[in-house]
Amino acid sequence: MGRLIRSDAVAAAVGDMTDAALAAARTQATASAAATAAVAQPADAAQPADAAQPAEPPTSTGLRAEPPAPAEPPAKPPVVTFGPAKSARRHGPASGLLPDRASGASDSSPAAEGRLDSEPDPDEVFDVVIIGAGPAGLSAGLNLVRARRRVLMLDSNRPRHSATLRSHGFLTRDGVSPLELRKLGREEFEHYPEASFHQALVTGIERVEEPPAASTPAASTPAAPTPAASAPPGGELFVVRSKGIRGSGDRIATTRAVLIATGLSETLPALPGIRTYYGTDLHSCTECDGYEQSDAPLALIGETGDLAERALLLSQWSNDLIVFTNGIAELDAGEETALDARGIGVERRPIASIEGDRGGMTGVALADGSVILRSGGFIRPVWTPALDYVGMLGVATDDDGLLVTDPLGRTSVSGVFAAGDSTPPGAQQLVVAAGEGAKVAAAINRHLIGVL
Repeated sequence: MGRLIRSDAVAAAVGDMTDAALAAARTQATASAAATAAVAQPADAAQPADAAQPAEPPTSTGLRAEPPAPAEPPAKPPVVTFGPAKSARRHGPASGLLPDRASGASDSSPAAEGRLDSEPDPDEVFDVVIIGAGPAGLSAGLNLVRARRRVLMLDSNRPRHSATLRSHGFLTRDGVSPLELRKLGREEFEHYPEASFHQALVTGIERVEEPPAASTPAASTPAAPTPAASAPPGGELFVVRSKGIRGSGDRIATTRAVLIATGLSETLPALPGIRTYYGTDLHSCTECDGYEQSDAPLALIGETGDLAERALLLSQWSNDLIVFTNGIAELDAGEETALDARGIGVERRPIASIEGDRGGMTGVALADGSVILRSGGFIRPVWTPALDYVGMLGVATDDDGLLVTDPLGRTSVSGVFAAGDSTPPGAQQLVVAAGEGAKVAAAINRHLIGVL
C-alpha cells in the first residue's frame, strides 16, 4: 500500500510540472550536449561564419542560457626544419645555435653577450676548410653542406677570369658573367646553416695533433652525437691561418680536412695593349670562346711550347689563323708541317703591340713597323699555382707546379684534397672545374666518415 502511495505522489508531482519547468530541463540538456560536442570537436575545425545558428530556448527565468566556454586548442608541437632553411647557424662541435646573420636576429644567449655575430668561435672545429671560391670550391662546398658538414670557405677574391665578360659551355648558364656565376654560387652555398664564408688570403697551413677528449664523470649522460659529427680516423687536425681582406679580419681556423681549390694565377705576355682587349677580343680558353670568333681573322699569341696544339684546335672555328711566337716560342718540323696542312700561318718576328680602336682590336703591330690585320684571337698565358702549398704542407707537385692527386682528389698528404685548375692538366672550362669539385666533395665526406 505504501508503494502505491509513493507512486501516486510521483505521478501527481509530474502532473503538476509547469511548461516552464519542462523548458528549463530541455535547456539544461541542450547546454550539456553542446559542451560535450565542443570538447570533442577538433581544435582546427572552423565553422563557416555565415552558418545559421539555432535559436536558444528560454530558461525558466526568461533569460537565454549562456553558451559553453570554447575549448582551448591543444598546443602545437615545435617544428623542426632540416635542409636549406637557414634559420640558425650551427656553431662548434656541440652544434649550438647562432642566429642567421642575414635575418638580423640577435643572439641573446649568455655565452654570446659582448660578442658580435661576425666574430668566429676560436674553439670551433670545422669538418672542412675550402680554400678558393671558384667553380670547384663552390661546387664542393655546396655538396658538403648538403651532407651536413660544417664548412668554412676562405677566398681572396682574385679570380683568374675577372676580365672575362661572358663564360660559355656551363649548362643552364651559357653566356653568364663569371663574376655573376661566383655570386650565385656563393648565395647557394651560404643558404645552408652549415656554411661559413670569410674573405681572406691564406698565409699558412700546419698539421697538429688533435687533443684528447676531456673525460666526463661516469654518472653523467653523454649527449647524443649529431649525424654530421663523425670524425675521420687518426686524430690529426689542420690549422689554417689567413689574412683578412676588404675589411675582414684575420682568421685562424681548425679543421679535419682541407680542400685546395684556388685555381691558378696567369701571366700574359708583356705586350702593350694586350690587357686592353683581353676578355673582349682576346681570350685564353678556346673551348669557352671559340664559337664567338667563328670565321674571323684570328691571332694566337704565346711564348710556350704548346702553341701548335692550340692552333690546331682553333682551326675548328676559323681557317684564317696566324700563330705569333713573339720570337720566343719554338716549333719543330713536325708541328710546322701539321700547321701548314691546316692552312695555319706562323709569324716569328717580335711583337711591338696590339693595335685597336674604340670598336675593338684591329691588328698585331710587329717590331719592324709592319701591322698584320686581325680582329681578335687567343693568348696562351703562363699559369702558376696561386699559393705555395709545397712550403705550407709539403704536398707533391708535378713539373708545372700543379698538385698531384689521385682520381678522388687526394693529395700526397692525408686529409688534404685538391680540385679544379690547381690540379693537372691545369686551366680548364668552368663547368669542368665545378664537376671536379662535386666529385672530390663526395670523397671528402667518405674520408670524414672513415670509409675512405
